[in-house]
Amino acid sequence: MAQNDKTRVTVEIYNKPYTIMGKENAQHVRFVASLVDQKMRDIHDANQQLNTSELAVLTAVNTMNEYMKLKEEYASLLGSINKKEDK
Repeated sequence: MAQNDKTRVTVEIYNKPYTIMGKENAQHVRFVASLVDQKMRDIHDANQQLNTSELAVLTAVNTMNEYMKLKEEYASLLGSINKKEDK
């Protein structure tokens, strides 16, 4: 992918600007950034003693945990669909 094919978007996450480059459209990048920002704020509300680095790591761990649960649910649903199609 050429450099020109990438979208460059500056977002703010937890009061800090980040420039993100990728092939997703700007609206999608802003939406994802807003979800990360909200997750960090939610975790901070429950754990106000955390510094920003600790908060970022906990946000990543929580987000990955949610992702893995969704991935497992998806695999289970695909298995159910495949079983029904095989009948």
